[in-house]
Amino acid sequence: MNDFKLGFGFMRLPIINGDVSQIDYNKVNTLVDYYIENGGRYFDTGFNYHNGKSEEAIKKCVIDRYSRDEVLIADKMPIYGMTINDNPENIFQTQLERCGLDYFDYYLVHNTSDLFYNGVCKQLNVFDYLREFKKEGLINKLGISHHGTPEALNQVLTENQDIEFVQLQINYVDWKNDAVQAKKCYEIVKDNGLDVFVMEPLKGGNLVNVPEKVEKLFQSYNQKSPVNWALSYVLNLSSVALVLSGMSDLKELQENMSIVKDFKTMNNDELEIIKQARDIINDSIEIPCTYCDYCFKYCPKQIPISKYFSIFNDEKQSKVDQMLNYLYYDNYAEKFTKASSCVKCGACEKVCPQQINITEELEKVVNLFEK
Repeated sequence: MNDFKLGFGFMRLPIINGDVSQIDYNKVNTLVDYYIENGGRYFDTGFNYHNGKSEEAIKKCVIDRYSRDEVLIADKMPIYGMTINDNPENIFQTQLERCGLDYFDYYLVHNTSDLFYNGVCKQLNVFDYLREFKKEGLINKLGISHHGTPEALNQVLTENQDIEFVQLQINYVDWKNDAVQAKKCYEIVKDNGLDVFVMEPLKGGNLVNVPEKVEKLFQSYNQKSPVNWALSYVLNLSSVALVLSGMSDLKELQENMSIVKDFKTMNNDELEIIKQARDIINDSIEIPCTYCDYCFKYCPKQIPISKYFSIFNDEKQSKVDQMLNYLYYDNYAEKFTKASSCVKCGACEKVCPQQINITEELEKVVNLFEK
């Protein structure tokens, strides 16, 4: 990997007509070209991103258009969505074919929480498969993407000492979040002497449009954007080798690349301001959702949970009623299912990386938008 620390995540690509399966390849090509022309190399995808079309976008927009040695491609074994009937080898071969690759530069076990690691991951001997693939030259670097507790992370690293890097959700809000426990997880990886790859540095976009009080706090010190403050925070951590960002338009990409290129170590005053911003944001965000949509796949009623949480949070953070939020809710309810359709089965909560009490939070959505 080169010294440029910004990775391009293919999780939130530009789409057509609001359909996550319909990727706008022309726009993605523009983003990819700019990213590579300005020093970027690392592209991250996943088996279920964009309903499987993200991996195909890697082939069409990256592999088919650039020399293989110009780029680094990362993919993941989706243990969070697998059952005992799945075959890791078949999934891996499907990923290679979708991406148009002979090998992966980086490959991760996706979501090594206690539930999935000690469940289907061990039942299917996933790590044994991946070690064999690595021997065959199909994987260069083996890592994990961790959304679980520090205890689970320690277990995974202890039992698999050939892991070479760890991808963690880190941002200044989640640093001391009781559910995510980013700081504790980071310190475990650091103590093991491994590189940290950061995901969700902007917390699913939550740290782009911060509360007005936070905006004023930042502006009182310098003219840097909230995005700059958020990315600088994770770049400031000594063991961070890469920061992943899911960029869906050119303006976002340009801003992120500029921030990474111009980054300078944060001073104590800036870190103190970050602490104050964290407190303000924690007091203002009702539901700490990062809109990853893992819950939607497991919901038997196909409730667009993350969409409802996004609309709910926006309405709660607004100073006045935003009537468009009620319209957006009605539109999703008509296309999918109302929040009140929840049967409280708890399937969504088992896969939620943020460990949100989803059924309880959906009641708030119902009370706001349906009553």
